[in-house]
Amino acid sequence: MTNRLDCRLVSYHGPSTSTDDDYHYGPDDADDDLLQSRPSRHDLHKKQREKKRNRRVLVAALVLLLVPVLAVGGYLVWLNQIVSSNIKQEQLLPDVPGPTNEAGETIVQPAGNGTNYLLIGGDGAADRTGVRSDVMVLVHVPEDRHNVTLIHFPRDLYVSIPDRGKNKLNAAYAFGGSPLLVQTMQNLLGVEIDHVAMVDFEGFKRMTDAVGGVEVKVEEGSTGNGRTFTKGTMHMDGETALIFVRQRKQLSEGDISRGKRQQAFIKALMLKTLSAETLTNPLRLKDFLEAATSNLTVDQKLDVGTMRSEAFAMRSLRGGDVRFITAPFSGFGTSPEGASIDVVDQAKMADLGESIRTDTLDDYAD
Repeated sequence: MTNRLDCRLVSYHGPSTSTDDDYHYGPDDADDDLLQSRPSRHDLHKKQREKKRNRRVLVAALVLLLVPVLAVGGYLVWLNQIVSSNIKQEQLLPDVPGPTNEAGETIVQPAGNGTNYLLIGGDGAADRTGVRSDVMVLVHVPEDRHNVTLIHFPRDLYVSIPDRGKNKLNAAYAFGGSPLLVQTMQNLLGVEIDHVAMVDFEGFKRMTDAVGGVEVKVEEGSTGNGRTFTKGTMHMDGETALIFVRQRKQLSEGDISRGKRQQAFIKALMLKTLSAETLTNPLRLKDFLEAATSNLTVDQKLDVGTMRSEAFAMRSLRGGDVRFITAPFSGFGTSPEGASIDVVDQAKMADLGESIRTDTLDDYAD
């Protein structure tokens, strides 16, 4: 290996053409003292060898510095190709203008008020018609990117759905897919949703395994589906995490408690993904990106460049910078059709919408 490398490096410079004529002497060269100081042929060849060796060492050092840089550059290009080829883009945002009030008037959004992402999750293909979404989390990223707030919206919130009357929130997705769900949530909050990402539960499972499992904070213990969850921090692989976020009947507040579990899991996965343990491990990062993007569908306006810039802007986030809250409701009830529902707290929902719209969620009291 060494000889092979030396040959390549020498070939960059070619053979040395130095001779004794490269050393020039003045008219006093005939002087005996100066003649005695003139280098011998042996000394000249020795210096030439040292110069060639120094050049080889310099070139080798440059190569050793460039190889990791070029390797990283090539690796990043490869990762970009994986992400670009895997992610699917669809019409997930509504064609109608942003949020409107009850009078049908558009609610103006201030400039520079951060970015809102809607994360939709559930079983099976995310684009199946007639399927109700199980996970609806609005992610607010403030303009200065100093933190992130994830707002869980219980699927049983009883809300007004455009042209469909009142129903559970997740029915909006069953009626009209992501565009109708976005429109419903925008009107509920008076806030424009900028982007949408949909992933099925199998995607969450694969992402969890890709990063080597996650440390999830369990607030309420339960037993079922072959697993026992005890209060405290618990390491979970993909299958265990999937059971953890799906359980509902075993929990004290049903869907509300399940929503809190989903929040805890998403936080754990987010922190593990953004950790040095993942970002500095090429194989782990590649596996995660493949798992995440192969099950990911995003809106027509969310391109890879935007996602990459957003991830880079949030690279310094820590556990204390991620906040989870639940959309406000005042209690439980029954719809006219006899279904169990969560009753929206209209006053607090208006406060939440105002805080998101004005990018002042830090001041919002959950």
